[in-house]
Amino acid sequence: MKKPAHDIEAADIAAVDLFCGAAGLSLGLTRSGVKVVAGIDLDPACRFPFEQNIAADFLQADISTLEAKAVDDLFGNAKIRVLAGCAPCQPFSGLTTKRRGTDERWELLLHFLRIAKETGPHVITVENVPRLSHLPLWGSFVEGLEQEGYHIAWEVLDASRYGVPQSRRRLVLLASKLGPIHLPEPTVRKLRTVQDAIGTLPVIAAGLPNSADPLHTSRALTMRNLARIRNSQPAGTWRDWPKRMRVACHKADTGRTYPSVYGRMSWDKPSPTITTQFYGFGNGRFGHPVQDRAITLREGAILQSFPPSFKFVPDGRRINFREIGRLIGNAVPPALAEAIGQAIVRHVAEAASDSSVASSRYSSESR
Repeated sequence: MKKPAHDIEAADIAAVDLFCGAAGLSLGLTRSGVKVVAGIDLDPACRFPFEQNIAADFLQADISTLEAKAVDDLFGNAKIRVLAGCAPCQPFSGLTTKRRGTDERWELLLHFLRIAKETGPHVITVENVPRLSHLPLWGSFVEGLEQEGYHIAWEVLDASRYGVPQSRRRLVLLASKLGPIHLPEPTVRKLRTVQDAIGTLPVIAAGLPNSADPLHTSRALTMRNLARIRNSQPAGTWRDWPKRMRVACHKADTGRTYPSVYGRMSWDKPSPTITTQFYGFGNGRFGHPVQDRAITLREGAILQSFPPSFKFVPDGRRINFREIGRLIGNAVPPALAEAIGQAIVRHVAEAASDSSVASSRYSSESR
């Protein structure tokens, strides 16, 4: 027997995650009560973490050629359909915006729009880098949703305000056919720090394997970089080093504006933004606050707000820093995703309890 509109619950909400990556967005949505029924990504490395941690179907596919019917079928008989996704953000980075129009990945956001138009989900959520909001492509995307009858809210949110122990600003959009929708309010008053997140993990040395948790392993350091990190202070810069230790690029005019490279994190602040190469000491402020090494893959994942038990690769598999670093750095922080999911659940409940909302809104015929 079909539930009336006012009995719609979180369990009746199903989501398909486009560009699902390592399942950061799906994990957060799942924690909020939204049932993630499938994830879709072109990268085969995403299959294991998605299926292992979400226990939902993974479809390896190119979104640019994916037929909307395939997505429509994944929703099944769900009463409320959510289309979620984070298109690859590299095309919208500071370096690639100079080559505007030359990267085919720019079109992926418009393919997301195509699929949204053809499947007509009740709710849509999108997450990406803030720079995207300044580009004409974003305006076209938002306008396309509005033309389909969606109420839209979007803003650049600070992930640290949602329990992510990291300084990470992200563009978040929520759109709904059920009525006006609101972005999540911050969920924490006191920001989580690096020490809060990783302060109790076992002490390890750079380059040595860790049998207890292979992901809690740090890349080896050259003798020169070992000397550099030993001369580095938390939140300090390479300018604190003796001049003989400085990298050649630091001596050039262009290198003087990047003081955080080869830096240590601070215990008492959120970490800097975790990138896909956070495991390298020379790739940013990714030195451990007190141990003479770069942070480990596990530490990077925890700073992204993944739980310590999250599995990125099967047990016994050789650790590939580049592959796992990419999965972690590109992920939507689960804690931010959970706040987004909670906002969706509240919105659906409010819409369902509104006496002006017809039950037909919740049927597949309303799409």
